[in-house]
Amino acid sequence: MSLRDRLFSRPRLGVEVPEGERTLLLIGNPNVGKSALFNRLTGGSATVSNYPGTTVDVTRGSLVADHQAREVIDVPGAYSLEPRDAAEEVAARIVGEYPDAVALVVLDATRIERGLYLLLQVLERGMRTVVAVNMIDAARAKGIMVDTAALQHLLGVPVVSTAATTGEGTRDLVGILHKAQVADLPAVRDRVAGKTPEPPANLPGCAGCGRCR
Repeated sequence: MSLRDRLFSRPRLGVEVPEGERTLLLIGNPNVGKSALFNRLTGGSATVSNYPGTTVDVTRGSLVADHQAREVIDVPGAYSLEPRDAAEEVAARIVGEYPDAVALVVLDATRIERGLYLLLQVLERGMRTVVAVNMIDAARAKGIMVDTAALQHLLGVPVVSTAATTGEGTRDLVGILHKAQVADLPAVRDRVAGKTPEPPANLPGCAGCGRCR
């Protein structure tokens, strides 16, 4: 068994990943450590090619977890899915092409607020989403404390802190991908406003999303 398999493979839990969700899109602003996280997830095995009709590079690789393979696509860095340049146009097109994919939105732990607009746009598209608060080591070095539990509770989707350069949190991130959630935006707005939304009538078993907090 390869090192990558030993790190990321766990005993089968009986949860089959639906075909559409076997694609994982890494989405985030430029310079949030997205490429380093991609390398951690895929073991560095990647193919790079121009997105059709453009000169924008798109990197693809694979992740094996729970004995199941996912295609991982490193979406070009973007601040918005409302394109203002070629990279953002490709990012928006890829997100549109994979509506059933799991979105792994990567935030910079030292400047979380800069990535929230893009994160909100992803949530508004109804994609199953997991959030990685990356560069958490850099945030700690600057004395910035990130309450990922509070952010998870606010968003209603799993949030994991990572430091892709050291591998911190990467295993936890892989282990929680199958718990990706579609955000309940009205409930998110209520929580932002300080209200306590009513829990859904048929809340599924614990998904690690923090909604039961």
